[in-house]
This record gives sequence, C-alpha cells and structure tokens, in this order.
Amino acid sequence: MEPRMNLFENETGARIGKRIFAVSQVIQESPLPKPTQELVQLRASQINGCGFCVDIHGKDAAAAGETAARLNLVATWRHSTVFTEAERAALALTEEGTRIIDGHAGVSDETWAQVRKHYDEDRTVALVALIAMINATNRLGVMLNNRGGAYTPGDLAAIAG
Repeated sequence: MEPRMNLFENETGARIGKRIFAVSQVIQESPLPKPTQELVQLRASQINGCGFCVDIHGKDAAAAGETAARLNLVATWRHSTVFTEAERAALALTEEGTRIIDGHAGVSDETWAQVRKHYDEDRTVALVALIAMINATNRLGVMLNNRGGAYTPGDLAAIAG
C-alpha cells in the first residue's frame, strides 16, 4: 500500500511538520543523552507499529555508533544486560507513557521515582516531551501509511523541509 499523502506537499501539513521538527530540535539540543533519545524513540515506535519511525531511529542510532546488540535488544530491555539503570528508567517511562490507551493507569510512581533518580529537571522535561512527540509522530506515520525501509541515516532534516 502506498502512503496516503505526503504531509509536506500540503501547506498546512508542511507548517505542522516544521513545527514538530522544531520541537524535536529543542529536545535534540537538550542535555538528555543522545543514545537515550534514540532508544526511547525506537522503543515507542516499535510499540506503536510505526515502521517509518523504527527505520529512522534504528538507522540514525546505528550511524551514531549505537551497537547492534542494544538496538536488537531494546524491545526486550527488561531481559537484557546492555542498558544502564538510567536508560532502563527512560525505557520504562516510554512504555508506560506510550501504553496509556492499553488500559494502564499511566506512569507509575515507581517509574517516575526512577526517572527522577537518574535525570535532572532539564533532562526529565526533555524526556517527557520526547515521548509525547514520538508518539504524535508515530500516529501521523501510521495514519498516513508511511512505510519503513528506504530511510538514509541523517536525512530527517531534509524530510522535514
């Protein structure tokens, strides 16, 4: 199935897309570690079934030096030994924040305490915003039927115009 529309070929869509990208740039420039950013985006995209975003974040993370082992194990992070305690807290927050619709009560106090143990105020704000933004982006990708597979690492800025 082909993509339903190209968001950036429509004036309103392009304006929305550029603003989403601008928020993403603020998060990228934050003190939240870059590997954590990519792992979080990859995990949320896996949960949401967004092949386009899985393709982007898996390839960008690999191009930035992320190991194949960590990329392959991010979906099973609880049952692996390759993630730090801070990354585990971020991945737990990602899963709980992403699966709100699945009948979960939202983010548990235990997960929030782990996040706050490992991340200061700026990093926590960036992490929460990142999870919200990747979930929004995943929904756009899935609704518009954007497929993964053709992304070239580093091309996200060009896609956003």
